[in-house]
Amino acid sequence: MQLIVTRPEPQASAWAEALRAQGLDAQALPLIAIDGPADPTPVIRTWHTLADKRLLMFVSPAAVDWFFKLRPTAANWPHHTLAAAPGPGTARTLIALGAPAGLQAEQVLSPHDQAEQFDSEALWPVLAPLDWQAQTVAIISGGDQQEAKGRAWLSQQWQGRGARTESVLTYQRTPGHWTPAQQSLARQALGDPDQHLWLFSSSQAIDHLLEHHLPELGQVAPSVWSRMRVLSTHPKIAERARALGVTRITQTRPTLDAVAQAVVEARRSSE
Repeated sequence: MQLIVTRPEPQASAWAEALRAQGLDAQALPLIAIDGPADPTPVIRTWHTLADKRLLMFVSPAAVDWFFKLRPTAANWPHHTLAAAPGPGTARTLIALGAPAGLQAEQVLSPHDQAEQFDSEALWPVLAPLDWQAQTVAIISGGDQQEAKGRAWLSQQWQGRGARTESVLTYQRTPGHWTPAQQSLARQALGDPDQHLWLFSSSQAIDHLLEHHLPELGQVAPSVWSRMRVLSTHPKIAERARALGVTRITQTRPTLDAVAQAVVEARRSSE
């Protein structure tokens, strides 16, 4: 059974390579493309006002990547400004890219590696004990059509504790376009759904598959969903897939080891 990894690049290829190292047949087929913001001014302004912020919350590795790509030459990370990540992948990227700017590992807050989910709800218990009264928090996120997408629930928690929140668009998500080799892989996976397992780590990836990639392939979506095998890394992703008619859904924690184990179990159940 072949695993189709749909994360954005370069994460998709990195995950596929790591899973192949564990003896699995995994291929990258990104459903989301990442690019920088059309207007980098808010990001640059945030760098210049870091000392006024109590914390910057990065929603994904892509948010970290583009935030530090747009770092002004002389800008450094203040020792009193914290950084937060919803999961270990984003936290590792923060520590690696933040070090040259002066960000220390102990300034990075994130859920425990063994947390059931890596999301805003899992992050808040780590942040809740801090004093947020009259503090400023910036949510470093991506968006579509130049609209910043902050984390509404998390913003409400901060605001309820007296903090002011602002959202900074650091990257854009688009469907992107598949190469001929990727189109061939997609046709193979869609044509033989029993022998392929789709790893979805974003509801938006499912939407892009439905609204953009399948039409480009000339595929009819309703005939695809009912036969697909899906690995979902979050309940909301499973809900989205189920609403489209997918019934063979396995939920897994969003870690490489958990995904690898889920693939092995799915393969056994199909034999």
